[in-house]
Amino acid sequence: MASAHHEACAAKRRQRQAQIDASNTLLSSLPVSISPARELKIHTLPLSQIVAECSVGALSPKEVLVVYGKKTLEAQRRTNCVSDLLLDEALRDAEALDCDLETSDAGSSSAALREYPLLGVPVSIKDTVDVAGRSSTIGLSSRASQLASTSAPIVRLLRDAGALIYAKTTVPACLFANETVSDLFGRTTNPYSPSHGVGASSGGGGALLGCGGSVIEIATDMAGSARIPAHFCGLYGLKGSAGRFPNAQCGTSTPGLESVQIVAAPMARSLDDLEEFWKRVVGMRPWLYDFTCVPLPWRPVDLLLEGRKLKWGVIWDDGICPPTPACKRALSIVVQALKCQGHEVVAFTPPHAAELLTIGNELVFADGGDGIRNAGLPGEQLNRPLAQTLSVLALPRFVKQLLALATGTPALASLHRKSVAEERRLVVRRDELRADWHARWTTDNLDFVLSAPHPLPALANGDGDKASLLSVASTFLWNMLDYSAGIMPVTRVDAMVDSLPRTGKPVNPLWELYDAEGMHGLPVGVQIAGRRMEEEKVLEGMKVIVAAMQAAGTQYIASGE
Repeated sequence: MASAHHEACAAKRRQRQAQIDASNTLLSSLPVSISPARELKIHTLPLSQIVAECSVGALSPKEVLVVYGKKTLEAQRRTNCVSDLLLDEALRDAEALDCDLETSDAGSSSAALREYPLLGVPVSIKDTVDVAGRSSTIGLSSRASQLASTSAPIVRLLRDAGALIYAKTTVPACLFANETVSDLFGRTTNPYSPSHGVGASSGGGGALLGCGGSVIEIATDMAGSARIPAHFCGLYGLKGSAGRFPNAQCGTSTPGLESVQIVAAPMARSLDDLEEFWKRVVGMRPWLYDFTCVPLPWRPVDLLLEGRKLKWGVIWDDGICPPTPACKRALSIVVQALKCQGHEVVAFTPPHAAELLTIGNELVFADGGDGIRNAGLPGEQLNRPLAQTLSVLALPRFVKQLLALATGTPALASLHRKSVAEERRLVVRRDELRADWHARWTTDNLDFVLSAPHPLPALANGDGDKASLLSVASTFLWNMLDYSAGIMPVTRVDAMVDSLPRTGKPVNPLWELYDAEGMHGLPVGVQIAGRRMEEEKVLEGMKVIVAAMQAAGTQYIASGE
């Protein structure tokens, strides 16, 4: 007899297949004729031009939706990245927008732009963000039939702005993972290589964008959940500080956790699209939609126009796991390009990195792992690193102390359920370390800090289970500090240039998963961090890097360009 878990998984997959079949039928039956040449043109339009052309009637939101709907179905076939399709709802929204624009008394495209700053822009959302009448599964069969009664503030804002929300994207069970796999939806694969993964937990969004199936993905990030998929899939992304971007009703497997906050983190296929999206969302005054948002308007920064030479710190090794050759080369490309433009680039050793990360893990699992352990139905499979963490949490303290000594991993001894007093002491210590970081950043007079987003490029399918959750140290650090952090693609793995030395032991156990030949052609990115609430400046810093790489002839060429 099938368990409730297996029945729920089977029902959800049947529902998704029915949506796919219905969407294929819907798109093929629409009285909208778009030539292949026009489809290609629409698909290559940047966000700002989609909005501009829709506002003057040169393009209709329905046409955009048809083009991206087809791309989404193709992306699903290639990578298994979609958890829920909302094309029918998005079509109604597109038709309503078309009708409103035709009958509007506004009389000008500028009025339409003011009212609908994201007019016709296709936006996909992670399967953690609430949409009324749809489930937000966080990859669990126990939530597959639980329908949200209201839509998240970001969803309401986007619809008011004229955006088209048409798909939800896959996530791993309970979100904490190194790859996007669940009993509910199966495995999501990399758009550049079906034998490699997309990272987690916003992996479905990374795959969809990497296939060209969306303009913007609303991802979330608590330890690199958006930035690592962006790195693995050759995308641009920005994790802001808590309170800068609408975040309410963006679900998590650790509800109520405030000491390490999850934040919404948009991803895009281009830097221009990412910046335009951020600017237009903030221009919608999200604090009127979402009580978690700080009422902070967009503050224009133009570092390129200023021409000021900037000071960049570089983390070559975070002390947890140094970047593998391909990831180190990506950093080197950026550093050399910046130096050629006269910028000051200095090595930066992150203060207290190991302690901050240990505190972060203790805070995330301060409930002893009960929130995650009790979230799924009996039989729900969690990824091995998360399951091992839960197993360690359940051990007696003296056993963990012995394990810590035997494995040389002192953090194991501190991984246990915390009392209220213990948790508060951790938060106090976290803030002391944040103060040290603030002082160090100020003393060194840094504008930005560069680092590898992850020690490796995209992992081979299944290798995520062999990597510790600590492999996200490079990204988790910035969540612990609540600093703004962006991701951008720089190069691709080159089997000849990026191979490991043939002799000697791996520098770190994680390096055993590195295979330059197998990873050949996969994207490799860098991470750029600024201080708290410096989202505008970080985006400008990314533009400085792009300009420097173009001048050096080392710019990244996206797939299909």
